[in-house]
Amino acid sequence: MKVLVLTGPESSGKSWLASELQARFGAMVVGEYVRWFIDHHQRDTCLADIPDIARGQLQWEDDARARQPDLLILDTHLLSNMLWSQALFGACPAWIEQALLARHYDLHLVLSPENVGWTDDGQRCQPELSERRRFFDDTLAWLENHRQPLRILGGNWADRQAQAVAAVTGLLAPTP
Repeated sequence: MKVLVLTGPESSGKSWLASELQARFGAMVVGEYVRWFIDHHQRDTCLADIPDIARGQLQWEDDARARQPDLLILDTHLLSNMLWSQALFGACPAWIEQALLARHYDLHLVLSPENVGWTDDGQRCQPELSERRRFFDDTLAWLENHRQPLRILGGNWADRQAQAVAAVTGLLAPTP
């Protein structure tokens, strides 16, 4: 099983790419638990919600891993939970980073906020490119600091799709 993570700022195409890659490669996709949480509770999140959101994301991921698909695509993972908690509330439970570091991910596709517009969907809160760029930079810094495998995707929607398909094709290619 190969595990691919789509990560980066909001409105950069993660969910769209997850769907495109699922259709092309027959992958299993794990969505964003926080979206379900907000829809279910009908309110904004607070710092006290972060542990429940992180545990929910982990449970969804674990349930999918247990099914052993050839390719598992995570529309997000604990890194986003951690960075959002820090950005919105100035804190994050320490166990979340430890849980993230305890897991193996084969590749992170980090989506740039440039060259694509921001779309308000009722849950997003960073309409300014500078805010999304900061989130991108924080994501990239954490992944590089922890020596996680990554590729940066940028350009327009077609460029992102082509880059993602190439990355997944390489990820799934047999090693000599």
